[in-house]
Amino acid sequence: MSTGAQNSASAFPAPQVTKKRDRTHFLYIAVIVAVAAGIAVGLLAPDLGKELKPLGTGFVALVKMMIAPIIFCTIVLGIGSVRQAAQVGRVGGTALLYFLVMSGFALVIGLVVGNLLPTTNLQLTDSLRGQGAQLAEKAGESGGTTEFLLGIIPTSLPSALTDGSVLEALFVALLVGFAIQGLGETGQKALKAVEVIKKIIFKVLAMVMWVAPIGAFGAIAAVVGETGVEALKALAIVMVGFYVTCALFIFIVLGLLLRVVAKISLFKVLKYVARELLLIVSTSSSETALPRLIAKMEHAGVSKSTVGIVVPTGYSFNLDGTAIYLTMSSLFIASSLGDPLSIGEQVSLLLFMVVASKGAAGVSGAGLATLAGGLAAHKPALLDGVGLIVGIDRFMSEARAVTNFIGNTVGTLVIATWSRTLDREQLTEVLAGNRPFDETSMDPANSAPVQQEQKTPVTVR
Repeated sequence: MSTGAQNSASAFPAPQVTKKRDRTHFLYIAVIVAVAAGIAVGLLAPDLGKELKPLGTGFVALVKMMIAPIIFCTIVLGIGSVRQAAQVGRVGGTALLYFLVMSGFALVIGLVVGNLLPTTNLQLTDSLRGQGAQLAEKAGESGGTTEFLLGIIPTSLPSALTDGSVLEALFVALLVGFAIQGLGETGQKALKAVEVIKKIIFKVLAMVMWVAPIGAFGAIAAVVGETGVEALKALAIVMVGFYVTCALFIFIVLGLLLRVVAKISLFKVLKYVARELLLIVSTSSSETALPRLIAKMEHAGVSKSTVGIVVPTGYSFNLDGTAIYLTMSSLFIASSLGDPLSIGEQVSLLLFMVVASKGAAGVSGAGLATLAGGLAAHKPALLDGVGLIVGIDRFMSEARAVTNFIGNTVGTLVIATWSRTLDREQLTEVLAGNRPFDETSMDPANSAPVQQEQKTPVTVR
């Protein structure tokens, strides 16, 4: 090529393709602003804040309607694409053993910190005494372990996707997945249809997320309006102690486990799921983040079958934050009423509560109801004391939900590492930010384009 042609090509460089701006950044900035505004309304106009509660309830309901279909599609695709059914059983068995061990760690750290908290002199009113009895009755209505196990079986196959039960959707999805797996080539046609349905569902979820600021504003305003500042001041000891305990469990126990087993930094993982944590804090509900966790774990390189089994079952059984909450709340109530529990009583009561909490997973107010039911069964004299923490339970539920969510995120990565169902190269690229999650479609198979640095073209004269 001649020099003139080269100069001409340099003078008119090829146009550069620029990345389409990710407008979802503005969405989550709006969520933060909405949370601040909700806190202000709840403090300055408590009655108005209480009236805004339906905004948060409505948003949570919108997300909850997506949970069962997403779980169904994820598990069916995961199991249907696995040739050996035994692999699914190994992952499930490993997950249940992991959940049991981590609940034990949560119990121990809750017992240690709970026994170190200073005693308080709180006065019980007649209204507070009655709240404990009401919650115990609610816990008794669950029907026990037998009713819980029978409740996993849905009325019909379609009802598993409409009743809103995570375990029902999990059960039916396992059956359908194994059925498709057994059909061989014929089942592959069904898998393609489920894949299309899954993409549609995640696209609907992406649309629903645009009303997150409205939901966050209503939820926070209602919580602050109902609770007030005085309750927070009076119960600051147990609240701060609980938050510190959750932080110790997350950064020491979970962080060390993730580093040793998966060779991953917990801080990188938390950065990756930061938007989900914001949703949990702003709506006081872990359910708003469950569909997104499924998508993000798949995008991070965990196989569909592992995600489909570990995340939904972890949501129901891997309740580290709830275990810590039950432990510390029981010790706090006993100490406040001047009737401290012996070590033997602590262990027997709390083991009962952790088992009972598995059956209450997904039920509104399950943590508080399980606490009341456990005290009523093992030490009725402490039942009235449940009313002491009713006022701050919503604030403690946020820490519970965040701890449970992080525990399930870490658990999924650890179990995927053990079962060798983790794409290490994909995970490394995702955590490094080279393959960001596509917020516009929420399709785990997609990666959002990475912003490239714009260079000013040089004109050769």
